[in-house]
Amino acid sequence: MADETTIGSARTPDGGGPDGGSSCEQSPLQTRAAFIKNWSWDLVIILNRGACERGRALHVINSETGTACEAAWEISRSKIVTLGETLHLLRSFHRKAPFLFFNGNTFADIGRRLAMALFSSLPAVRQREVSSAIAHYIAGVLDREVMIEIVEALSASAELKTGDRVKTLRGSTQGTILRVQDDGRVVWQPDGSHSELTALPESLLPELKKGRT
Repeated sequence: MADETTIGSARTPDGGGPDGGSSCEQSPLQTRAAFIKNWSWDLVIILNRGACERGRALHVINSETGTACEAAWEISRSKIVTLGETLHLLRSFHRKAPFLFFNGNTFADIGRRLAMALFSSLPAVRQREVSSAIAHYIAGVLDREVMIEIVEALSASAELKTGDRVKTLRGSTQGTILRVQDDGRVVWQPDGSHSELTALPESLLPELKKGRT
């Protein structure tokens, strides 16, 4: 399998815009590169064939859309665009259905591989969550706004201080940081509870301020 990308970390973005973030706090989704440059259509076919084999389905190219999708893909490979635009492109190819089966799995797998390379500097638990959010967005399971919030929050610094509002990585529980221990771990209290929980800072997300685009 070819290298997924030849650029650096997505944590050093280039400019704000509609893909997430703002002019004062740039989003990793604004990183620009030819992200699918190394992904030939032959590699896409290989991924779909593998997905079909695992799903016990026949690998078949869609006679109505396959040729057009291949041409569009090859044109798109050399274009320098934002990461957010690349994820939208992968989602659009899923919807165009160049194959009869497992289109979502195929293009979500490409997005997941890109994310694992681009966000390699994140703690492992955050890297997995970012990759999962991106793959679910491409597969049509996750809304764009939710995906953007997850990616930006997980890419933010894991440094927390007393009084910070936080939530778990899946967002199911919110609470407040009570204190930071000498070993770097934080003690926090979930909302509506008197319990004090100890956690690594990378296992919690700061609650994003309202009004971000």
